[in-house]
Formats: sequence, C-alpha cells, structure tokens
Amino acid sequence: MNIKAFLIFLAAVVPAPAYAANQVALDNSVFVERVTTDAAGKERVLLEEPKIVVPGDRLVFVLNYRNAGAQPADRFVITNPMPSAVRFAGAGNNSPLVSVDGGKAWGTLETLSVMQPDGTRRAAQPADVTHIRWAFQKPIPAGATGKLMFRGVVK
Repeated sequence: MNIKAFLIFLAAVVPAPAYAANQVALDNSVFVERVTTDAAGKERVLLEEPKIVVPGDRLVFVLNYRNAGAQPADRFVITNPMPSAVRFAGAGNNSPLVSVDGGKAWGTLETLSVMQPDGTRRAAQPADVTHIRWAFQKPIPAGATGKLMFRGVVK
C-alpha cells in the first residue's frame, strides 16, 4: 500500500469524534491488536499505534472521558460513529446500544434488523453497525474519569 493510499485508509478507520452532553471532555484513540510469541513460546497480545493496517486487522477503539464541569454530568450519553472501513466486533462489558441505520433507531444488535433491497428484513449483523452509544444510568461526578472500549475488524 503506498503512503497516499495508507493515509486515506487511516483517515477512514480513525473514528470521527464522539459526541457527549454536559461538560464532559472526550479523547479517542485507536490501536491495532497484534499477537506475538515471546522466546518462551508464550503468546502476548500487544496494542500498537496503527502505522499500517490491512483487511482483517483487529482494532481496539478507546474513548476516555472526564467530567470537566463543576457539577455531576446527568444523563450522560456518548454516541460514536463506526468508521466505514471497520466492521464492529463487540464492546465487551461496556454494553453499548448500536444503530444499523445511521443513528435513527437504537438497540442491542440481536434486537435490530436491516431492510433488504427486496423489502424483506433480516437480522442485523456486526457489519451493519453504523453507530455505537453508551447511555449512563448514573450521573458522572465532577472531575470523574472513565474509559470505554469497542473492537472492530478492518474490512
């Protein structure tokens, strides 16, 4: 892959800024998950800066948040667009809602469906996810920080 093509690809996989309400500061990062074997033959999982990515690479997206306000952040919601060059691969224990229609409807992946060209509907799949959303049930105290993560695979 030449450098121009790589830069265009990298722009496509780095998520657009997430959006949050209140006085909450957000910082997004993306890492490539690499599995290596050490001298003793033990596998290790490393998270590296994405210098070169190819289809099939596993990515880890990290969203750090901090309530920079003087008051608790009530009804805290983060909405993150899924990069178009990446297939959603889960979010672990974070339990986000997802959208498969550009953010119009939200739910867990298993509750959503996608309209087919012939007018029928099929169950939504990870590749259909367009947005991810976390809606906090408790206020985030002033000065509090946290981290959310989700995974993707380069298409």
